Amino acid sequence: MKVYPIKFNPILKEKIWGGNKLGNLLGKDTDKDNVGESWEISDVNGNISQVSNGAYKGANLKELIAEHEANFLGIENFANFGYNFPLLIKFLDAKTDLSVQVHPDNKMAKKHHNSFGKTEMWYIMDSDDNADIVLGLKDKTVNPEVLNHINAKNVDAVFNREQVKKGDSFFIPAGKIHAIGAGVLAAEIQQTSDITYRVYDWDRTDDSGKKRELHTQLAEKATKQFDSNGKADYTLLPNESSNLVNCDYFTTNILDIKKHQIKDYTNLDSFVIFMCVEGEVEVTTGLHTEILKMGETILIPANAEEVIFNSENAKLLEVYVDKGIVKNLQQAS
Repeated sequence: MKVYPIKFNPILKEKIWGGNKLGNLLGKDTDKDNVGESWEISDVNGNISQVSNGAYKGANLKELIAEHEANFLGIENFANFGYNFPLLIKFLDAKTDLSVQVHPDNKMAKKHHNSFGKTEMWYIMDSDDNADIVLGLKDKTVNPEVLNHINAKNVDAVFNREQVKKGDSFFIPAGKIHAIGAGVLAAEIQQTSDITYRVYDWDRTDDSGKKRELHTQLAEKATKQFDSNGKADYTLLPNESSNLVNCDYFTTNILDIKKHQIKDYTNLDSFVIFMCVEGEVEVTTGLHTEILKMGETILIPANAEEVIFNSENAKLLEVYVDKGIVKNLQQAS
């Protein structure tokens, strides 16, 4: 497979809660005021990403996997996922609160939807003053049965809220109640799944006066209690990868580029995705260089060995799926 930094055309999604930051701040090609999501890399049916640059321009993600298999995905990833891409990569802009929701785990998703479950994470790229997120139930005394009876009077007694700021990162395993709050711009990494059980939608209505559907009975079955709020405790180190999340489905690090840097991926059995969350950086692999600006995403195929970065100041999320690396990191921690 030809090795170069592969870009894809973003797939923009209008949402009832969306705003204009994806266009105004991240440079997405839209002038609409209700764009909530930019799907950067997607293998979701009906939303397959298409390459926008280089030798594979015009090909879609499915075609790349079909033609290049393990050279694109990695040996173990191809063995585990076949011709399916395991992650869905997004940027999100919440002008108003997202619905409070929960996602099923693999077992429940397989049973009800013949799909993967949905474990995810957020990295907060920007937030308004006093912006917050919903993360989990208020405490362990809250019975998930109450999810069938949420209203404006009891909502604050049921859900836990966390104030957020730029640079915060949160891990949201399947089964955890969550919602991004108004004023938050975030990067999201998740399993390839578009299954969401909506619990509460703040009693809002669409343009025709209708409320969106809730899925409270399924949500009750899916909801789990967690001891941690999932906030990453990390130290940002210049020109090093600082870990944010290790889980069975992905690893995400943050890479703070302050100068010329070379990273060796020879022993990593995975593609690598870079999401630029601050600044601008030159990314070179093979004989090809791409400029990556804030709000842009690239993918480096698994058969790449070395990636070179040049920037005075850029922050990148570094994402891959390598269970061997995850296992070794967990044993070391």
